[in-house]
Amino acid sequence: MTASRTAFVSGAGRNIGRAIALALARNGCDVVVNGRADTAACEEVAREIEGLGQRALVVMGDVGRSDAVAGMARAALDAFDRVQIVVNNAAIRPEKPTLEMSDEDWHRVIDTDLHSAFYTVRAFGPGMVEAGWGRIVNLTGMNAMHGYSGRAPVSVAKHGLWGLTKSLAKELGPKGVTTNAISPGPIDTAHADAAMTAHIRSQKDRIPVGRLGTPEDIAALTAFLCSDSGGFINGQMIASNGGAQT
Repeated sequence: MTASRTAFVSGAGRNIGRAIALALARNGCDVVVNGRADTAACEEVAREIEGLGQRALVVMGDVGRSDAVAGMARAALDAFDRVQIVVNNAAIRPEKPTLEMSDEDWHRVIDTDLHSAFYTVRAFGPGMVEAGWGRIVNLTGMNAMHGYSGRAPVSVAKHGLWGLTKSLAKELGPKGVTTNAISPGPIDTAHADAAMTAHIRSQKDRIPVGRLGTPEDIAALTAFLCSDSGGFINGQMIASNGGAQT
């Protein structure tokens, strides 16, 4: 990968997003590091990227808002001229019975987990098409694609993200831009919700490879899809789950 390519990674302050940002930097990318609230974490990721010899820009904002994405895109394009890689990683997964959800509960998830991908692609896609080269990677979720009890908007958003992936692959593929989705299995990450952490770790025994996944597992796959070597992979949802089945 050439050093002139720049990646935008949403939700890059911790866990999978952080690992992806660093993996892309190791492959020679400059990185636009996005987060919504934890500025200090995003700035630390940026310092790590710079320590790898690449440039980094922190852009804080809610990718579930079109105006915020437009502002972040302007800052990114002012700094780097063009963004050729977009990784849509940011997501929220609140749990609440569907019949108890408010309009706000529903739309907050759909905006963050689905609409954000449309906003980032609309912002950066024209530059990819103009260059004749681009990579879009959308993070979905193994369980979400099978339906979550108590997390209906998450499942709806992730199904929608898969539909967007397939459509963009056909629309932008002829212009040199690939679009793929990654469906992570149980990943050992830090969660504010201790119950969620315990739930994920309880799944280790049903994974054939005998361990939970790591953020670096997902990052390595993302980096490959974003490389020249991954250029013939388009319109796919790739499960990285150690062989686990739901």
